[in-house]
Amino acid sequence: MKTNRLRSTAGFTLLEILLVVIIIGMLVGVAVVRLGGVSAESKKVAARDQIGSYKTAIGLYEVHNGNYPTTEQGLLALTTQPATPPAPNNWQGPYLDPPVVKKDPWGRDFVYKFPGVKLPSGYDLYSVGPDGVDGSEDDIGNWQ
Repeated sequence: MKTNRLRSTAGFTLLEILLVVIIIGMLVGVAVVRLGGVSAESKKVAARDQIGSYKTAIGLYEVHNGNYPTTEQGLLALTTQPATPPAPNNWQGPYLDPPVVKKDPWGRDFVYKFPGVKLPSGYDLYSVGPDGVDGSEDDIGNWQ
């Protein structure tokens, strides 16, 4: 009489499981590296978009009042009527909706200067960019 030994083959070996885990880890690593670059670029695009919104509001402020806000009045002149001279005679704000001056994508304040250094006939409005250093190559401004 022959004895049939049934062997169970309904499972994965430890080697197969480790191989799958290693492959998944490699795929995740590649995805993280690729998405890291996308995230950095998306922050730059967001900063440019926010500068565009501020440019529109500053332009409307200038149309109503005949001049841009001063450096001292800053971007807050777009949300509340400035009390410092020159006081705007026809302030019709707030010029931002919602009336909030937002920070750049890196959590820093946008820089506003009137008259501008890069644009002496107008104003400079920029983010110091990812490195946080004013005047460096990665600054994102209205002159670009």
